Amino acid sequence: MVQRLKAFVLRPGFLLVVYIALALIAAVQLIALGSHVFAMPKSPSEDIMQHQEILNLYIGKHMTDYNNYVIFKYSFFHLLDGKNLYGIYPDEHWDLFKYSPTFAFLMGLLAYLPDIVGLSIWDLLNTLTLFLAIRMLPFSAKTQCLLMLFIGLELLTSLQNAQSNGLMCGLMIAAYGCMERQKAVWATLWLVIATFIKIYGAIGFCLFLFYPDKVKFVLYALFWTMVLAAMPLLVTPLSALIWQYHNWATLLAADASATYGISVAGWLRSWFGISNGRTYVTLVGAVLFLIPLLRYKLYGNAVYRLLILASMLIWVIIFNHKAESPTYIIAVAGVGIWYFTMPAAAWRTTLFWTVFVFTSLGTTDLFPPFIKNSFLIPYTIKAFPCIMVWCMVTVELLLMNARAQLPLAGKRIIADDNIALN
Repeated sequence: MVQRLKAFVLRPGFLLVVYIALALIAAVQLIALGSHVFAMPKSPSEDIMQHQEILNLYIGKHMTDYNNYVIFKYSFFHLLDGKNLYGIYPDEHWDLFKYSPTFAFLMGLLAYLPDIVGLSIWDLLNTLTLFLAIRMLPFSAKTQCLLMLFIGLELLTSLQNAQSNGLMCGLMIAAYGCMERQKAVWATLWLVIATFIKIYGAIGFCLFLFYPDKVKFVLYALFWTMVLAAMPLLVTPLSALIWQYHNWATLLAADASATYGISVAGWLRSWFGISNGRTYVTLVGAVLFLIPLLRYKLYGNAVYRLLILASMLIWVIIFNHKAESPTYIIAVAGVGIWYFTMPAAAWRTTLFWTVFVFTSLGTTDLFPPFIKNSFLIPYTIKAFPCIMVWCMVTVELLLMNARAQLPLAGKRIIADDNIALN
């Protein structure tokens, strides 16, 4: 009976239904909660939105629990009206819009819909993009389903915050999957879209190193960049669009100086009291990420490429000073890819479950509030297991044998393991 149930659960069709249900339930739940009076932060931080003079603008205002979607929706109307996309709009939503003008333009596809419909479609887009991307990984269907189950709780956390992290994660994995299939035109499109959503999506372009026809990749990337960058011209004049891009750059520059997030910098601050040198932490992390790329003789190895993908997904979160709980769907997906790529080992399994318990379950009600408030949150425990995994991924990339192969139990061939390189 147990085996039959396990066989039923570990089917892509069943997981597809589960993922769709998660998206719809999260959307309906957020709509049903309605609005509430704005809650003042307990302790204002360096973040521009938590300066007291700005907080005062929100006193008495009503906000929804799907505030992120509201930000996205109104960005389209601000673009149409020629307003600063990156301004403060206390009568509409809390926080700032931080994505590109292109993203604001594309939100026009949902902006006129009732929130229950638009939010449901938004959550489905995040969910289905991630589902389809995981189906592109070179794992057996069973292993793909295990990975989906492993990241399911983090996906729900992102959906319950109406964020774009499921979409970002899916686009980055899908770019890898398309490159493995020699589909440069699609791989570059997914990466350019990811970059126009969140600028750190550009890290995916490092995957170009592993595949032939690099000139083709570059040309396609330039083409898609120009197309997407110019797309808002359909609804706004060129001078206004240039102004919006300038505003975006200004916001990103200012945003880089605020907060520590659930990140390596936040962990160093909470554990060791290191509150300076955040830029140096990021630089060190960047160097450590790039060093394994020097092993160019491994570019044709499927295990190496998957480990780089895993490293990339974890890196963009743990070294992100703005990382928060809903963004960890990306890092946890990287952890899962690492685990199912490598041979079984007790220490890997221990790390794998440590991530699940403290990163995925640590922010849920399974942990009593006094544990979360006095230990898990103050000491950045959500990040620490992912930091440990990323360190091990880096070590394995530096030490791996050129003959390393995917575990046979989970392997599904999608391309020659030894791609001919230019």
